[in-house]
Amino acid sequence: MLTLDRIYNASLLLKDIARKTDLLLSTGLAADFDLFLKAENLQTTGSFKIRGSYYKIAQLSKEEKAKGVIACSAGNHAQGVALAAHKNNIKSTIFLPGNAPISKVEATRRYGAQIKLVDGVFDDAYDAAVKYQKETGAIFVHPFDDENIIAGQGTIGLEILEQLPDVDAVIVPIGGGGLISGIAYAVKNLKPNCKIYGVQATGAASMLKSIDYHKRSPLQSVSTIADGIAIKYPGEMTYELCSKYVDQFASVSEDEIAMAILSLMEKQKIVAEGAGAVSVAAAMFNKFPLKGKKVCAVISGGNIDVNILSRVINRALAAYGRLTSITVELLDKPGRLKDVLAIIAKKGANVIEVEHNRQGDYANIIRTCINISMETKNHQHLADIKKALTDKGYILLDNC
Repeated sequence: MLTLDRIYNASLLLKDIARKTDLLLSTGLAADFDLFLKAENLQTTGSFKIRGSYYKIAQLSKEEKAKGVIACSAGNHAQGVALAAHKNNIKSTIFLPGNAPISKVEATRRYGAQIKLVDGVFDDAYDAAVKYQKETGAIFVHPFDDENIIAGQGTIGLEILEQLPDVDAVIVPIGGGGLISGIAYAVKNLKPNCKIYGVQATGAASMLKSIDYHKRSPLQSVSTIADGIAIKYPGEMTYELCSKYVDQFASVSEDEIAMAILSLMEKQKIVAEGAGAVSVAAAMFNKFPLKGKKVCAVISGGNIDVNILSRVINRALAAYGRLTSITVELLDKPGRLKDVLAIIAKKGANVIEVEHNRQGDYANIIRTCINISMETKNHQHLADIKKALTDKGYILLDNC
């Protein structure tokens, strides 16, 4: 059974394996409470997963280790298991969904694991891993629904209480529930008055659904930029622990996740993946009652795929009103565009692209449609620009 002694034992065993990650006071992310960031994105392998996977593997007998280990993962657990297996000189076979970020797949391979990609999402990789385990007899290292895995993740709770003894609330990302189960168990047993808040992506809110239905309830599909927590079905053990120890749950949208990722980069110089940023998104967008509190948000990982990072940043800029566009109808005569751009420049926006569309279906064939993309300060800045243009008689369109 999960006990505090087991979590303390995990902490001792992990002393020279996992980093005691920094707890950083944020700036510019929270207005009416103190927000501290538990930087597990700076952990070995780039996420908290090494804690649970190493502790689990370290508990195996010599005979079990000889059989090798099998795991399934969206990417971070894969790296944790692969590194832990490498340090224990045992064979590892990792099943990953085919859409797992290439960076996570290759990092896992570099730790010496045998990789097997499976079409679909995490749950499909899980089914394939379970089948393979039955065929080979290797030891299955579950990504979240295992008491040793949970105990390893619970060491983060011990560190938070040591680093911030007067913490009032801890916000934790939820995928399958292993991370929050360990943290919640440790914190609630040592500081019962501390609130534990759990966050999922709206497009993968399986634990929230299960809590609402008062039983484990699977999702038909998951879709989110937070690939590390894109889980259709929470664990049995984690569902029970979350039901008992987590005070409140919430979900955050894709825009909110993207905005949190961008804000962490700009204001904290921290790179977080989507799964790691959901806790900060929940704090930024007031998902929980935090006013006047000392709050810790766990940034669970930083292994974001650089191939999608630019798209995430652009989405966040658009959500903040900092990457915008307008469409203007003009007479197709020299000088008309210059006048429009002069108004925009006077308002302090930076034009980054201008697109003419002379093929529009207009009643007057001598008019043209101009789409102007620009960098603005916020949504109000864009509204001011639109008003300045309409005050000068220009017609704004929804699209070309």
